[in-house]
Amino acid sequence: MSSALPLLSGVIPAYRARIAAGAIISDPAQASAAERLQDLWAKLRGYNPYPKKPPNGWVGRLLHRKQVDEVEDHPNGLYIVGEVGRGKSMLMDLFFEAADVPRKKRIHFHEFMQDAHRRFHAIKRDNPNIADPIPALADEIAEEASLLCFDEFQVHDIVDAMILGRLFEALFARLVVVVATSNTLPDDLYKGKPGRDAFLPFISLIKKKLDVLVLDAERDYRRERLHGLACWYAPADSRADNALDRIFDELTAGAAPRAESIIVTGRTLPVPLAAAQTARFDFQALCGVPLGPGDYLALATHYHNLLIDGIPRLSPDNFDEARRFVTLIDALYEHRVKLYATAAARPDDLYRAGEGAKIFERTASRLEEMQSEEYLKLPHLT
Repeated sequence: MSSALPLLSGVIPAYRARIAAGAIISDPAQASAAERLQDLWAKLRGYNPYPKKPPNGWVGRLLHRKQVDEVEDHPNGLYIVGEVGRGKSMLMDLFFEAADVPRKKRIHFHEFMQDAHRRFHAIKRDNPNIADPIPALADEIAEEASLLCFDEFQVHDIVDAMILGRLFEALFARLVVVVATSNTLPDDLYKGKPGRDAFLPFISLIKKKLDVLVLDAERDYRRERLHGLACWYAPADSRADNALDRIFDELTAGAAPRAESIIVTGRTLPVPLAAAQTARFDFQALCGVPLGPGDYLALATHYHNLLIDGIPRLSPDNFDEARRFVTLIDALYEHRVKLYATAAARPDDLYRAGEGAKIFERTASRLEEMQSEEYLKLPHLT
């Protein structure tokens, strides 16, 4: 009976319910994407390629594993691509919540890769004679989830680029279905970065195993919700803090914030709070510690939005912090990162006099430009 009435549950009813409740407005591009997700939802009902945990040991797993061709109607996954604020994550969340799959996981892609690296090194450490940890890593992941939903699929790091192809080939061989959202078409992933030629087989694999769905909604709903809200709040009082809290909630669209970290030339750069391509820092955590241009560049390429709490007045007395702040703003500006901040004063009044004040004039001008509608409409540059 359930197969005869496929629309009684799933993505489309959940999407329509949100429209009826006034949480969102109807959008033709979103509705079309919901139909594609509904089709995948129907194909995945009860999907469980390993109903029992495979036997212990690599030999047992190998004998237990089926090839993809042996599974009837093995569904392709989806790669949903579109600009910021078009509803990609919202639709994937509706799909994930409705998915009738015993083992499923929804995870931010950056977090997934950090966990994969951690497991990779743990397998090597615990099995010093192992020639290739990838099959064992893929076994672990596939045993945990036969449906993986990735938010914000993006590749910035050469270490990620080198491991992705082999890891995903192994996951697909273990019948894992992937649904991902991204702002970047597969052909543009890791574009212009060193070592990209070695990354091209992964792009071919993604295009073979995932159906690419372009969500070409014209409206940036996330930006519309921010309409009328300022980018810069001075002084940094409770009113300003409340405003920045609201902006963070709107930008992250209800996604659970978490602490993250970015690997920068072998070092770990902690990010206190992040979700949905948005990071939030206290000024001292960004500019009161010895960070450099590489750190700020990593932040600017990883995150579309940056929130900073408590920017103080700057002067020769805190020149090191001021110098780092100038470097940070240059990186954010060049990569069109959207900045929201609470501060002791407006940009033109942050650095009033003394050595460095003249140099800061350029930064103040950039800070003013970064609040303009023209700048806020610019796409983020990785």
